[in-house]
Amino acid sequence: MIIKGANYRDCFNDKRLEKRGLDLLRRLFSGSTRAIQQISMSRAEQKGFYRFLNNEKVKESSLIEELSGRCGESVKGKLVLSIQDTTEINLSRHAGRLKADSGLGSIDAVLKGVGFKMHPSLVIDAATLFPFGWADIHIWHRGMEKKSLTRYEMQKLEIEEKESFKWIAAAQKSKEVLKQASAVIIVQDREADIYDQFVRVPDERTFLLIRSRCDRNLTDGTKLWDHVQTQACSGIYSAHIEADKRRGLQKREAVIEVRYASATLKKPAGTGKDKESVVVNVVEARETTEGIENPIEWKLITTLPVQSFEDACQVIDWYRCRWMIEEVFRVLKKEGFHIEGSELESGWAIRKLSLMIMDTVIKLFQMQYAYSLPEEEMEAAVSFTEAEISCLQSLNTRLEGSTDKQSNPYKTGSLAWASWIIARLGGWKGYQSQRPPGITTWCHGLKKFYSIFEGWTLQINVGTP
Repeated sequence: MIIKGANYRDCFNDKRLEKRGLDLLRRLFSGSTRAIQQISMSRAEQKGFYRFLNNEKVKESSLIEELSGRCGESVKGKLVLSIQDTTEINLSRHAGRLKADSGLGSIDAVLKGVGFKMHPSLVIDAATLFPFGWADIHIWHRGMEKKSLTRYEMQKLEIEEKESFKWIAAAQKSKEVLKQASAVIIVQDREADIYDQFVRVPDERTFLLIRSRCDRNLTDGTKLWDHVQTQACSGIYSAHIEADKRRGLQKREAVIEVRYASATLKKPAGTGKDKESVVVNVVEARETTEGIENPIEWKLITTLPVQSFEDACQVIDWYRCRWMIEEVFRVLKKEGFHIEGSELESGWAIRKLSLMIMDTVIKLFQMQYAYSLPEEEMEAAVSFTEAEISCLQSLNTRLEGSTDKQSNPYKTGSLAWASWIIARLGGWKGYQSQRPPGITTWCHGLKKFYSIFEGWTLQINVGTP
């Protein structure tokens, strides 16, 4: 599998900026931190990175177009998922040193807080879950004063005037960027349950898969949720649930009853001039595992064909892939790069740095993929230089144990082989019986590896004229 790296050629109309941008991107990967001071090799390089992020020629739109263009080229002939969600970058703790009018506004998390919002579209292979990249990353800020509109005033607004239009805009952008894919399945959470989406977005190669937020009216006078709940159980579905203390999830094999049905949604009052009704399919996943406080109960609306229990299970599996974008946000904001602690003083600069980190996070996810599915045999050269691979070979000898169970089981020179080494450096014990390493482990491992690599490079260059 050939994966293209970033190429800023002609992005900024300045060769020096192109080189500086690629250097910064590589430092972000090697350092796994947002701190410019920590990833810079010299004071001059540090100043250069600051100037790059604050340069008006380096536009958000150029960074996003480069990301999405690369992703669009990678999906030719593939069935892909475009997984979308919103997060906000909370910079309230540093509000005193942030420049005014620099791309920041009010946020939801903190009263009178300051920050900006991101709405990315993560693209993965629907069959293998390989992460291709980003179809789009919508980034914006509100005004500093929050506007409080009545429900009536909100209903009077056209959908394009509402912040929720981001879901439709992102779906339409995915259709455009991913036009070479065989088909695109857009996966969104409850906030995206908007009638206008079902009218505007789907076509013969674009499908929606959205968790139901409200019990919609159907054209026959019944309600959507009642309609699916009255269907006979089509089968029992078993899902492995990993423990997650943050979300109160217990590790378990969840036993889930599956129901599905076709339904015709009635246009809500005040929705505008859109079609009076749309036909969709709805899949219900209801957990029956005993002794669970918060059992799974999903009602998923989709424009995909659902004609069997197997089809319904596939819809549930694809919706479960939403965890990937939540993991991206966790790495961006907390356990990885901690962008909300950035020392930069300009909101615009932090926004551009966030976009570059999003590109770096994809490389971490590709490492995770290579480790979990080594039969793909992606080369380590996707993420590491020839010199870095030589250093990895030296480290591999030291990190392997004396038994087969403690040996690197992957093909030398593959990305899975390199990922095993990085995970070991990150604190993973290396036993196949152990839980697979996560993104945070690889972040820690990369930091340690590049510290070692710097000394290793100095050592082999001793005496070189």
